[in-house]
Amino acid sequence: MRWAVVETGDGGARLCPLAQDGRPAGPVLREPSLAEAVRSRPEVERWVWRSTAEIYRRLVAAGVRVERCYDVEAAEALLIGHEEGQSGQPRSLAAAWARRHGLPVPPDPPVRTAQTQPSLFDPGPVPLPPGTDELTALLEVYAGQVARTEKAEHPDRMRLLLAAESAGTLVATEMGRAGVPWRADVHRKLLDRLLGERYPGGGEPRRMAELADEVSRAFGEGARVRPDLPNDIIKAFARAGISLTSTRKWELQQIDHPAVAPLLAYKTLYRLYTAHGWSWLQQWVHDGRFRPEYLPGGTVSGRWTANGGGALQIPKVIRQAVLADPGWRLVVADADQMEPRVLAAVSRDRGLMDVAGSGEDLYADLAARAFGGDRARAKLGLLGAIYGQTSGDALKHMADLRRRYPAAVAYVDEAARAGEEGRLVRTWLGRTCPPASVAPPDEAGLPQEEEPSAAYGSSSAAARARGRFTRNFVVQGSAADWALLMLAALRRALSAGGLRAELVFFQHDEVIVHCPASEAPTVAGAITEAAAAAGRIAFGETPVRFPFTTAVVECYADAK
Repeated sequence: MRWAVVETGDGGARLCPLAQDGRPAGPVLREPSLAEAVRSRPEVERWVWRSTAEIYRRLVAAGVRVERCYDVEAAEALLIGHEEGQSGQPRSLAAAWARRHGLPVPPDPPVRTAQTQPSLFDPGPVPLPPGTDELTALLEVYAGQVARTEKAEHPDRMRLLLAAESAGTLVATEMGRAGVPWRADVHRKLLDRLLGERYPGGGEPRRMAELADEVSRAFGEGARVRPDLPNDIIKAFARAGISLTSTRKWELQQIDHPAVAPLLAYKTLYRLYTAHGWSWLQQWVHDGRFRPEYLPGGTVSGRWTANGGGALQIPKVIRQAVLADPGWRLVVADADQMEPRVLAAVSRDRGLMDVAGSGEDLYADLAARAFGGDRARAKLGLLGAIYGQTSGDALKHMADLRRRYPAAVAYVDEAARAGEEGRLVRTWLGRTCPPASVAPPDEAGLPQEEEPSAAYGSSSAAARARGRFTRNFVVQGSAADWALLMLAALRRALSAGGLRAELVFFQHDEVIVHCPASEAPTVAGAITEAAAAAGRIAFGETPVRFPFTTAVVECYADAK
């Protein structure tokens, strides 16, 4: 049985049981407490609510945990994307209600400023039209979404995607509550050692100031160059007779000049100082925990982002401060070669599925079968197929792959062709790429390609760019969908096993569980089982394996 629930202004709740078609299956009930309304109904299979980020955060704070939910706003984002290819359209309950009634669709509020403490002035949910009852709107929108799901290209897959996305919102909320174990004293010692002492008045720390002086001296007597200002650097090199288009690391490394070494060292420390320095530590780490706000589905491919704090970009040197509690361990698990394995599963290429199911190292197995034992060439070829590298050696590797694994290459070729032609492109479960009018985002790490696509010969640079994006989207997005199912299965296993273990971190293909040392072997096994279950649920029974490299460590930096 599913139940819909909304909060009331006095902290209570109104709730209603639902039938299979999403319509009410009983009377509306009132409870004086949202937490008690949910806690007293453990038999509810799935809670339907407006937004997990808003409602479940308060439930978790009250010590209430739910097994499953249906997030109407997350579902609206996926459904409107699937139906119209309009990624990024308003997703609020008010927006969904307006669409159903032909009313002007209100915009979503701006993303709340990242803070470590709640603010009295945080914007609330987008208001419904005056006189509209919230529970009535929720029930109608949810029933409409159930009906819309049945009209999807693959209704069973879309139902699974909606469930997985909602499960991800539960995991994100719980991880934000638990927090990553973080030793502020270790972090401060790292900063003191790497950056040097701080000067009064908020100036750069000693080591950065020394490097800045070295950079200036390298350009000659009397020169004063600000290494934190790209234009200063470009002008200084121009005076030295060296032309630069940017101050990116790869471009600087091509130059033979005494300013390069201290400049690169300065840039490394500058990133550390600004992204994870003393100010970051003071803002984000409290009571031994770093508690970021994760945003499930923050990118069009379904990958997560974080609202401030740089949770998904923790430098390796700073990972030394991520230490398990005494007597506890960090189980750090990385999915091995996830995207190539997903390509094998979604393309149904028999040969590539056999490779992806035969051993731990897919590239080594691929090399042994198709690239004369050259693992590097096999890796370059397969990633080139996914990312659309169609020049130089990559073109020859693509031809080799096309001969041996025609279905796999045809799968990404068709996605690229559809993208170039402006057609909708979907992940295996139905997540949809942005429309042709939207420039492809940089999130996929796509290679820059100046020459026309060898596969299609399109004359439009924008079309080629979108084709490269959609080529990767069908793989990367399907991998993100698989990861959601893995997280849901792992969360369920940790709960069902009565463990004290808690999920504390997730990033694309990596997960960290914080647990008592005695539970670490059980947790490692649960991760392996969750990965296999996610593969079966997402892609059916295939030979493809989804192995993890798992390390049980006290310090995150020791995991890899």
